[in-house]
Amino acid sequence: MLRRPKSGCSWTAPVPQARLLRCSCTRARGPRAMKMHFCIPVSQQQPDALGGRYTLYSVYLDGFLFCRVRYSQLHRWNQQLRRVFGNCLPPFPPKYYLAMTTSMADERRDQLEQYLQNVTVDPNMLRSDVFVDFLKRVQLDTFGITTKKASLDIFLPDGRSIQAEILTSDTVERVLEVVSHKLGLCRELLGYFGLFLIRFYKEGKLSVMKKLADFELPYVSLQSSEVENCKVGLRKWYLDPSLDSMLMDCRAAVKLIYLQAIQDIEKEWAKPTQLQRQKLEALQKEDNQTKFLELSQEVQHYGYMQLDPCTCDYLEPGCGAILSVGNNEISCSITLPDNQTQDIIFQMNRVKCWQVTFLGTLLDMDGPQRTLNQNLELRFQYNEDSRWQWFVIYTKQAFLLSSCLKKMISEKMVKQAAENPEMQIEVPEQGKSKKYHIQQSQQSQAKDYSIFQPRKSKVKIAEVDCVLGNIKEEGL
Repeated sequence: MLRRPKSGCSWTAPVPQARLLRCSCTRARGPRAMKMHFCIPVSQQQPDALGGRYTLYSVYLDGFLFCRVRYSQLHRWNQQLRRVFGNCLPPFPPKYYLAMTTSMADERRDQLEQYLQNVTVDPNMLRSDVFVDFLKRVQLDTFGITTKKASLDIFLPDGRSIQAEILTSDTVERVLEVVSHKLGLCRELLGYFGLFLIRFYKEGKLSVMKKLADFELPYVSLQSSEVENCKVGLRKWYLDPSLDSMLMDCRAAVKLIYLQAIQDIEKEWAKPTQLQRQKLEALQKEDNQTKFLELSQEVQHYGYMQLDPCTCDYLEPGCGAILSVGNNEISCSITLPDNQTQDIIFQMNRVKCWQVTFLGTLLDMDGPQRTLNQNLELRFQYNEDSRWQWFVIYTKQAFLLSSCLKKMISEKMVKQAAENPEMQIEVPEQGKSKKYHIQQSQQSQAKDYSIFQPRKSKVKIAEVDCVLGNIKEEGL
């Protein structure tokens, strides 16, 4: 049985009519980690062995089915986390000892969704064994995969693959360690790289579908993705091109970002001028990787993440758009209805917040339904001409776009921290945390809401992310 959400709630931002989930953080407490894109769009009633029924919650992460769990499983997990972390955990929805009404069931699902989002804010919790072990177990159980030895092909930007001998229960963090050992990549540089689900097309094009979280199981994520010609790829995971300089002392790291630079130019994600292209081709023939990367810094959109063609409401509704995200900006090449093109750049320091919305309806709920990428929009509030306006982008990669925006903000915070050693903040990194400092008076770069909601559908998906600053809440 498909549970439907409540609707109707006011909020200060002009968003579509639907119930929105939100959270807040204050400057007094300093910047906090951003929430992950967890959501529970649906719950289903299942028969149990005793003739009764229980509710099974479908938990999605970044638009892909992550696991299916019962309330009792999450309740036990919360108790385990509370024994380790005490009262710093977010509130967990209470037990009901009588039969739940539909509205009570919807409220519980919403509360569980908020709990999953809020529990990911603390980087110490994300790295804890009790957190990771539970999520490993439910991922395996959901897709009926047992822990065993397996080979996983990890694709490099030049099309070659590395065969990693792993366990099916190995996390992204562990798989990256295996791959780094094979490549000779310095372990302290692992935080600059990530594993991605990438779809490859026959004509040579590729589409980055998702950045895998550190606690995800790459083998399971690939097996359960249901995306045609999908593979696990290794790419650098930073959007500030100047961070290349941090990798120059490691030959394997230089080789990886060099191969990705060549791929990005071949795929026209990076756009050199004719003169730049000639110089780069000459350096490539010489295999002068360092000079190639130095010159690449001057190339338009070098180090950016390019999304698939999509549509937007700027400058007119329904305009085609190609987005490139990086270097603290969203670069849009917009095609107008008369086929004229116009390039627009949105600077991240003028973005106040954003939200992701699911516009479609989940069909065939008895089937696997493992992706939510069919009808998504990302809208962001932008300061243009001293006025805050909402701009909407309709893209199946809305979750990836949101992750890129958060990454740019995180990198900006680190850079500001290095310049202003006044106040400590903690920025999560691959397998460890680093403490930085930032001025108390530093203004918020952006407040990130990622909210998943249907406008006219039977299902609701909601999630919120906060970065810095004060967020006013009303009608909660």
